[in-house]
Amino acid sequence: MVRRLLLGLVIGLLMGGLVAAGLVAGLHLTAFTGTGGAVLAYLTAALTGVLTGLVAGKPIWASGAKIEAGLKAFFGALLAAGLMFAIRMWVKLEVPETAITQAGGQVGDLPAVALPIIAALLGGFFELDNTGEPADAKKGESGGKKRIAAGEKTNGQAKSRVAADDDEDEAEPAAAAAPKRAKR
Repeated sequence: MVRRLLLGLVIGLLMGGLVAAGLVAGLHLTAFTGTGGAVLAYLTAALTGVLTGLVAGKPIWASGAKIEAGLKAFFGALLAAGLMFAIRMWVKLEVPETAITQAGGQVGDLPAVALPIIAALLGGFFELDNTGEPADAKKGESGGKKRIAAGEKTNGQAKSRVAADDDEDEAEPAAAAAPKRAKR
């Protein structure tokens, strides 16, 4: 479980870092300031949530994961926007100007700080939520039962079509297991 949490945090940090790098290096947006900056902060947080939802946990390219990844992406956008609101509203931590942030200010105003934090939280949550397949399902066993062809004998006795793995249960007699013919 701890391994999954750490993996999710790393995946989230990478996704948030990539979006933040695109904003800072590509668009030269070092801070979310003003009214337009607030709207852009929520939109980029939502985009970060979508990308994290598509990659963290069971990724979209895994077999049978398209619906799950789509749901995680949708709710990731909502949760990321909510986390951005919480960070901008209640986290009043000042960050000094560094080479990474290229500006100083509060955590919620700096995309290089806020987006990786949000994505790491979402990545950890999505990775912990991904329970994976149980060990029995990977082996092909289903509920401790195995299929036996009709009329097949095991241990000298005829078994029914689905038998338990335990030999404690008595098998039905061969005459009762044989199908009855219907008259036309």
